[in-house]
Amino acid sequence: MNPAGGCPHADNARLLAEGAVAPVVLPGDVAGMAVLGHDALKEFLAHPDVAKGAEHFTALRDGEIPDGWPLKTFATVQGMITADDADHRRLRSLVSKAFTARRVEELRPRIETVTAHLLDGLGEAAVGGDGVADLRTHFALPLPMGVICELLGVDAEHQDRLHHLSNQVVSTSIGPEEAMEANREMVTVLASVAATRLENPGDDLTSALIAAREEDGDRLSQHELIGTLLLMIIAGHETTLNLITNAVRALCAHRDQLELAQSGKASWSDVVEETLRWDSPVSFFPFRYPTRDLTLDGTVIPKGTPVLAGYSAAGRDKAAHGPDADRFDITRSGGARHLSLGHGPHYCLGSPLARMEATIALEQLFARFPELDLAILEAELPRHASFVGNSVQKLPVRPRP
Repeated sequence: MNPAGGCPHADNARLLAEGAVAPVVLPGDVAGMAVLGHDALKEFLAHPDVAKGAEHFTALRDGEIPDGWPLKTFATVQGMITADDADHRRLRSLVSKAFTARRVEELRPRIETVTAHLLDGLGEAAVGGDGVADLRTHFALPLPMGVICELLGVDAEHQDRLHHLSNQVVSTSIGPEEAMEANREMVTVLASVAATRLENPGDDLTSALIAAREEDGDRLSQHELIGTLLLMIIAGHETTLNLITNAVRALCAHRDQLELAQSGKASWSDVVEETLRWDSPVSFFPFRYPTRDLTLDGTVIPKGTPVLAGYSAAGRDKAAHGPDADRFDITRSGGARHLSLGHGPHYCLGSPLARMEATIALEQLFARFPELDLAILEAELPRHASFVGNSVQKLPVRPRP
């Protein structure tokens, strides 16, 4: 895997041509596997002999993974993301209360208001920048970051720092000292957030998680609390940030599809689903481990191997999506089938919120700036320095009314 990231689709197509499962070399010459085909990935994500707990990672258990390994946090953080069975159900039940359909729908007016305010700022930034503004900085980032921090009860003063640290945590190209320092600082900031909410509880998820721990001390440890907050911060804004960014890029490059959405011949929800399939916000997500030697699509994945879920590859798998899988088409027959929000017991809890945020963001953005277009060529956009996240670092646009 290329630690510097880049656009994954050409490499994905090459690997898929060879099979649905591929051996890969992770940073530090750690042997792993990637599941790339749609059907194989769907089976793998829900397989009863596949676990998330780090105790199943053979090389880590045997002391072969050094401190500062850029992907170590994905394996060792304590929380839903690395829990299995009863522990996973316990943690997920605590967090799921914040993401019921009713509670998510209650957020709609707030998201609409924040979106309109951010669009004012995007227009003002363009006026002061020769008609060009970075949509990622002024719009796609602060919307989901603000919403998830409000849900968690995180004060605004922490938001920029938490975004920077999130980028460091998901980076696959930073050195060991940087990785360790980013993780230490992230834990420190989140511990401060938790301490503030403990002293001054409010109507937020962090306060609710602390209350659950206080009622029954074995329900949520301090490590699990911090791990859960870390997961919610990263997953709660990085993926939606990439989704909005990738959708705008796709629509600017496919003006015929944009016209379909603007005219009402297709819905903005169709845009979101096709973007999730065609250019998944997450490219390769670490890790799952077979608890026995597992044969998947004719390939053996040895017990204890760290496996990447290849969401960006599965989204363009022609075996599942047809010969035109590489085409961005929001009217795709039968709708866009994809696995970009997961499948099985670890399916993304925040998927209704992410879909709502992205749909509102795109509808309002192109209503306010119907002629919005990229200010530089797609090929010139700097990519994420990671094979985990799939997007660009900035998105200069001309927001034209």
